[in-house]
Amino acid sequence: MKAVGFFRSHPIDHPEALLDLDLPEPVPGPHDLLVRVAAVSVNPADAKIRSRSARDARRETARVPGYDAVGEVVAMGEAVTGFAPGDRVWYAGDVTRQGSDAELQAVDARITAHAPKSLDDAAAAALPLTALTAWEALFDRLEIPMGRAAPGATLLIIGGAGGVGSIATQIARQYTGLTVITTASRPESRAWSLEMGADHVVDHRNLVAEVRALGFRTVDYIFNTADTAGHWEAMVELIRPQGRICGIVEHDRGIDLSRLQGKSAGFVWEWMFTRPVCQTADIARQGEILATVAAAVDDGRLKTTLTRRIAGMDAAGIRAAHRAIESGMTIGKIAITR
Repeated sequence: MKAVGFFRSHPIDHPEALLDLDLPEPVPGPHDLLVRVAAVSVNPADAKIRSRSARDARRETARVPGYDAVGEVVAMGEAVTGFAPGDRVWYAGDVTRQGSDAELQAVDARITAHAPKSLDDAAAAALPLTALTAWEALFDRLEIPMGRAAPGATLLIIGGAGGVGSIATQIARQYTGLTVITTASRPESRAWSLEMGADHVVDHRNLVAEVRALGFRTVDYIFNTADTAGHWEAMVELIRPQGRICGIVEHDRGIDLSRLQGKSAGFVWEWMFTRPVCQTADIARQGEILATVAAAVDDGRLKTTLTRRIAGMDAAGIRAAHRAIESGMTIGKIAITR
């Protein structure tokens, strides 16, 4: 099968950063679907895997990136239920397995769901990883109750115009009733964040002052999708006593958790791959979340965050998407189709 991958980590403009390859077709395991991939989208995770996976030596086997996909089921393992050949599915996959930048991919059926009928392949491919990240962060990690929030309850999303921030804003508005404050610094990213449903947009470069200028001394929840260490002092200052902060971006600088002690506030990580990588007892929860999101999309409650399409699921097309992601200037999501 045709695939895109790499043998050693390189900067994106290196000629071997991403290569067109011919690889053996994957063989599905007992819990797997074998999917013919129609469209993928690119996340910061894709670029991080490519740039950090094989720094020191050339791999014997090519690594195929890609952690969002929409495609058609062509075969199934013997333990799979709820799917049939020909089904159109979507998923975010498992970072420890070969990715979606290929003609065929084997993926655990328990972290897969039927794709929304109302979106084409590219628009659907933009959502799985970010929707899972946002849903898990809001409801599993921050433990925000579903339903109408207490009057004045607030959620601050740092990085509101990115892929995760965009869908997190929508989910929070649809399912929690919280007042949603997001960060964005450019006119176009501010406009996008408001379009996603933010009640207020502030500049992350003057975060504490701008949030307080809105009339909020503290906020109940913070979901940081951008720079954990860089915004740590502001988050400590803004979180309410007994509030909770969730981060998704690793860092190589220390953060002082004791700064939260006086407020009895909590900090928790969200990593979308935890359930599949650790094979948790609730691994099927990811399939359930994706099914819920698909239904919400088809009901008009949630919409795609796709902002750019690239035609050609080859090394050139995926390289262009990686380059854009690494620029740090993208709004919403980029998808690649065949």
